Amino acid sequence: MTAQENSNVESVTILGSGPAGLTAAIYAARANLKPLVIEGEQPGGQLTITSDVENYPGFPEGVMGPELMAQFRKQAERFGTKFLVGRVEKVDFSQRPFTLYFNDGLSVKTSTLIIATGASAKWIGLPSERKLWGKGVSSCATCDGFFFKNMDIAVVGGGDTAMEEATFLTRFAKSVTVIHRRDTLRASKIMQDKAFANPKIKFIWDTEVEEVLGEKEVHALKLKNIRTQEVSELQVQGLFVAIGHEPNTAPFRQHLKCNPSGYIVVDPGTTKTNVPGVFAAGDVADHVYRQAITAAGTGCMAAIDAERFLEHEEA
Repeated sequence: MTAQENSNVESVTILGSGPAGLTAAIYAARANLKPLVIEGEQPGGQLTITSDVENYPGFPEGVMGPELMAQFRKQAERFGTKFLVGRVEKVDFSQRPFTLYFNDGLSVKTSTLIIATGASAKWIGLPSERKLWGKGVSSCATCDGFFFKNMDIAVVGGGDTAMEEATFLTRFAKSVTVIHRRDTLRASKIMQDKAFANPKIKFIWDTEVEEVLGEKEVHALKLKNIRTQEVSELQVQGLFVAIGHEPNTAPFRQHLKCNPSGYIVVDPGTTKTNVPGVFAAGDVADHVYRQAITAAGTGCMAAIDAERFLEHEEA
């Protein structure tokens, strides 16, 4: 289905097809709202680049990320969810129905909107890093730390996220080496103190990762000292990139209340934004947990919030 074929006003449009978006679709479809899901450039969200998912309830033996998202999608389709592939570049929230403008010039009108566009991990930007995603390279210690029991691993970053990841990973790893391109950390003092006090955590200062070494899995990192230009190798079996996340909220920031990092602000205990009829679910509004299960939970909430909004309007 293309945007051009979709000339009617939708009751509920969902931007994003990760755990939040597809859970919202399942609930909205079961409420007979005939939701339309806009699949972005990465259908299925971040889980599509995650190999083994072992912490999602209902899969005692674990499940591959792409397979899990395929099952989400199949369930949403079963209840009548419509899908459209495209990227929304601009929105008009000045009047309802809202108008969504696509990068190809087409548009969709909708009575309510659920934004579940997620957040993208910031990466170093190395071809070798991309090649080994899910094969020893990760951006989520909570998701993948369990797979690195008794291994030597590295964390890139110097902020609170990096210190949290490094400290968490010491539960599993033999050693954790923090690689930071400066000679001081940006993390809060309490997080620094915690990391410095942990005997499993070591630090390499003024250094960048130049290459992730390995064919089918990580076995070492090629490092370069920024001050001395000295090149060295660090033998590790895993690399966690912890230099932050970027919420995918660019088209909405001038219309919706966002925090300084760009995450959409919702009313406590709900998924409601400052624009009535617009809701936000998943990592696009959650910079704390960033888990598939919490994203799915807020997707459910968003669908119920949208349903109640429409019911109240009709009453």
